[in-house]
Amino acid sequence: MKAIRVIEFERIASAVADLCGKAACDLPPDVLAGLRNSGETEQSELGRDFFRQYLENARIAASDRMPLCQDTGFAVYFVELGDQVRLDRGTIYEAIEEGTRRGYKDHYLRKSIVSDPLFDRRNTFDNTPAVIHLTLVEGESVKILLAPKGGGSENMSAVKMLKPSDGRRGVVDFVVETVRNAGGNPCPPTVVGVGIGGTFEKAAYLAKHALLRPLGSPNPDPRYAELEAEILQKINATGVGPQGLGGDITSLAVHIEFHPCHLASMPVALNLNCHAARHAEVTL
Repeated sequence: MKAIRVIEFERIASAVADLCGKAACDLPPDVLAGLRNSGETEQSELGRDFFRQYLENARIAASDRMPLCQDTGFAVYFVELGDQVRLDRGTIYEAIEEGTRRGYKDHYLRKSIVSDPLFDRRNTFDNTPAVIHLTLVEGESVKILLAPKGGGSENMSAVKMLKPSDGRRGVVDFVVETVRNAGGNPCPPTVVGVGIGGTFEKAAYLAKHALLRPLGSPNPDPRYAELEAEILQKINATGVGPQGLGGDITSLAVHIEFHPCHLASMPVALNLNCHAARHAEVTL
């Protein structure tokens, strides 16, 4: 019988609080590289100026420990919990919620969550509850990835229940038109996450999870990698450009994840990240 590893509730809460500050202030290296490379290929003078500002903003945020964006987002976590791990008290959900409360307070991050979506839109004042996607895996560690999600990009998300007969062309047209119609609202250049298959809610999860891949890394299935490249080319041909003011680079990357689905269905979901594609992770 495998030994159980006990991790302190406080250790997880403290690590999550640190993640909140890191994700808000430090743009990941892959995103920084993507912005630099895109700034070199952008032909619009105004667009190139935006890329310079994005990089300068990232430099200031990292050096002065200031948030990259005033919208410090909904705290969205992707957690891999080893099957040989338990907490000394409480649950993993409670530890992450506590860490979120501390992190958004201690790092002076804007609290954006309201307690009820329709009738009682009162701020919870600690940015909880968080959204926690938990996966049970083999092992004795806990991996926690935080991907703060701002309202501007999240509001441009979409799900469409395509018919199987819509095929590849239906997927391409839906994604490209959704990004085109979003215009400058999600603060382009965006990272486009696409989920294909599963069910209504599974497709949406896949789209958000796809945003976690290293920027521009192709899908391991060459068919989907080719589809990613085609969609990215068509998106950038729309001319929406940085901040929606015209240019060659409307999106930095398209990432697709897929899942088996019902023979009568072909759900497709799209989730956008703004140019400040924030995320941070820790393994305990």
